[in-house]
Amino acid sequence: MWQRFFVFIFLFHFSFALSAQNHSDSTRVLQRLEYLMDNQKIYVKNREEKIEKLKQEAKMLEGKPLQFFQKNYEIFQNYKKFDSDAALSYIKLCQNLVPAHHDSLQTVIRLDLAWVYSTIGRYIEASALLDKISAEGLGRELLAKYYDTYSSFYSHYGQSNNRPEYYQASELYRDSLLTVLPKSSLEYRTAIAIKTLFSGDRELAKKQFLTLWQEHQDDIEQRALIAYFMSLIYKYEKNTTSQLYYLSISASADIEMANRDNASFHDLAITYYDQQDFDRAFQFIEKAIDDAMLCKVRYRIIEGTSSYPIINAAYQQKINSQNRQLVFLVIVVSLLLVGVFIGLIVIYRQVQHLRKIRSELSATNQQLRSLNNQINQTNLKLSESNHIKEEYIAQFFDMCSSYIDKMEDIRKALLKKATNQQWDTLREQLKSTQMEEREVQQLYINFDRIFLNLYPTFVDEFNALLQEDEKIYPKKTELLNTELRIFALIRLGITDSVKIASFLRYSLRTVYNYRTKVRNKAAGHREAFETAVCQIAVIDRR
Repeated sequence: MWQRFFVFIFLFHFSFALSAQNHSDSTRVLQRLEYLMDNQKIYVKNREEKIEKLKQEAKMLEGKPLQFFQKNYEIFQNYKKFDSDAALSYIKLCQNLVPAHHDSLQTVIRLDLAWVYSTIGRYIEASALLDKISAEGLGRELLAKYYDTYSSFYSHYGQSNNRPEYYQASELYRDSLLTVLPKSSLEYRTAIAIKTLFSGDRELAKKQFLTLWQEHQDDIEQRALIAYFMSLIYKYEKNTTSQLYYLSISASADIEMANRDNASFHDLAITYYDQQDFDRAFQFIEKAIDDAMLCKVRYRIIEGTSSYPIINAAYQQKINSQNRQLVFLVIVVSLLLVGVFIGLIVIYRQVQHLRKIRSELSATNQQLRSLNNQINQTNLKLSESNHIKEEYIAQFFDMCSSYIDKMEDIRKALLKKATNQQWDTLREQLKSTQMEEREVQQLYINFDRIFLNLYPTFVDEFNALLQEDEKIYPKKTELLNTELRIFALIRLGITDSVKIASFLRYSLRTVYNYRTKVRNKAAGHREAFETAVCQIAVIDRR
């Protein structure tokens, strides 16, 4: 990739699903950017921890020269956009570590050192180092890095003194770079799109960048780079909303990857200044200068400090205007306080009058409290009466169930005796379960009659808790059916499925299935269905 272009924007990592068509949503990405700025220390710490880990790994490789060199070169790569002084130290260390016979690797280190020199403003050293490197005999990859480094050098120099001839020299070296890059490569296609943009054909450049955008959805670095140049296109088209959208994406990437050598924050500051949003302009220019100072990038420092006085003056003017408004508001508030004081005097007199009325109401309230106590006592008695009824039904039902069990035990005992004495007729008679079935049916009828006498609206209120097409009604010949009878017991407070199964003489699985099936028909939340059944009101018909 080309150092000149990575000066503008670095790695991109964004949690939203983005597409080229939604660039008008600048508010959403700006909110994300502000969130990242509030938490930027986290990302700086992540970068520092990563570098520290690499340093620890390097210590373990001191006995292996080539691997030790490679690890220190990796540390340099991580410092490039984070701390130029540290990057300079490590690239010099790599220069001492590179094997003497490895000419191509020595050339790579010299080119990297020249790039660092031009970044921190040591242009004489950078130029002298580049002059010692001959393009002749360099392989295709090294030649690409050679042209790229020269292009970056003149770009950095041009940004420091704003002389057009250096920008032109940078463009010439970029053209040379294009001659050695494979035309199918991503680097070549990106460079062509940038060249198209700077040549003035913005529509074609936009198409080229959007194509790259769609093809590299997962390449965060490419998406970040493209986002910055898309912002330049919309800047030329005076589409501020879209420009801010793409600049916010680029700036977000810089924070997330802790890249301090960036252009997006400066461009954001200038754009918001033009929009008369001096608060954000000041916020972003401070961020741009802080990053440049921490990274020690000379041309970024010059760029930021040249814009800072203009933005700061506008920001201070706004602050002064707000202070004047604040003084005016203080005066208005003071007058209002005087009015409030007068109002308090009037209110005090009214309070005195209300105290007299309150005293008269106190006696009336005392009488109301006495009546409320009587009502509460009556309600308590009614509650106790209802509890007695429910307890009576439960005990009566338990007694009937026990009676049926005893009859069954007697039947089995007589059957055993009859079998032993060969009383065939008696045995056949005792084998019949008609008596038990009659007693069970009679028990159900008695229970249904007593329950509905106490809860005459149970069926209707129960169905009100169910979905419209899932309501449960007994047959014309029944008072309650099985589902209703199970939930009638639950209404009485018998919620244990074992007890319900015993009372109704069903298996535990049958009771469980019925309860689950009816809960699934609930109109509201199924977990709260049985609680709602227990709240069905009782109408005492005595």
